[in-house]
Amino acid sequence: MGLQEKSAAVPGAKIRTSSARRRKETLAGYLFTGPMLLGIVVFTLIPVIMLFTLSFTDWSFVTGYSKIRFIGFGNFIKLFQDDAFIQTLLHNLFLILAVPIGMAFALLFAVILTKHVYAQGFFKIIFFMPQISSVVAVAVVWQVLFHPSYGPVNGLLMSLGLDNPPKWLADTRYALPSVMMLMIWIDMGVSLIIYIAGINNIPQDLYEAAEMDGAKTWRKFKSITFPLLTPTSFFLLITGIIGSFKVFALIKVLTDGGPADSTSVIVSKMFQEGFVNLKTGYSSSMAVVLFAVVLLITFLQWIAQRKWVHE
Repeated sequence: MGLQEKSAAVPGAKIRTSSARRRKETLAGYLFTGPMLLGIVVFTLIPVIMLFTLSFTDWSFVTGYSKIRFIGFGNFIKLFQDDAFIQTLLHNLFLILAVPIGMAFALLFAVILTKHVYAQGFFKIIFFMPQISSVVAVAVVWQVLFHPSYGPVNGLLMSLGLDNPPKWLADTRYALPSVMMLMIWIDMGVSLIIYIAGINNIPQDLYEAAEMDGAKTWRKFKSITFPLLTPTSFFLLITGIIGSFKVFALIKVLTDGGPADSTSVIVSKMFQEGFVNLKTGYSSSMAVVLFAVVLLITFLQWIAQRKWVHE
């Protein structure tokens, strides 16, 4: 009888031991993830809640919380009647073009480097250098290169016979395309490396089978490389568009929104209204609109990807 009681007690002890172990593992998990969760709550969740709340107020952060005055949708009504804000939104939509153009060049160079170039690692470093370089340094170099009078770019164009080359950053017609070219140059390295990784993961058996069927280079790219890289392209498109809406430091150093606000974007407008004009509520409403636009574009891409992304 004693043996039966002991055998009956052992499963209960095992259950208690297993439960205690799970509690310890759970506690250890919370201890490891706690600092990150605390950072997310303090630096992300609470500021987002405050952002949405302040977008419905007429308030300046220098006056203190006691001066907060709720005005409903007044900021948003004023926002969409503000021609300057609409212009910045159009500038951001134009800069989206830098993403697919940069992806196209990155894919082209990735195919060339993977299939036809030795010392692939060296060229990866060369293409990736602008991404890890200081934004201030890159912008200053770009200003020198595209100086309307003394820049080497216009010097080259004049030596080729072009009497009146573009003024680039000093011309309202060419300033925004110049910024877009710089964005393409900076971000191409990341897209290039990701595309190279995607190409290297494509099974070589597919290319060998295509060669046996007589497929040429373009046919292999069209039927194998490009379809199998569509998930990679979708990732780069999503992250690139979100990044294009967040551009600020580059434009701040390069043109400061000029000339004549021809390169101003939503984030620079938010900075101007929030920290120069001290209109915290109005600036917050711009951030909410920016969030809504990015969310809408991302949602549309998620819907469209079902038709062109191959799993």
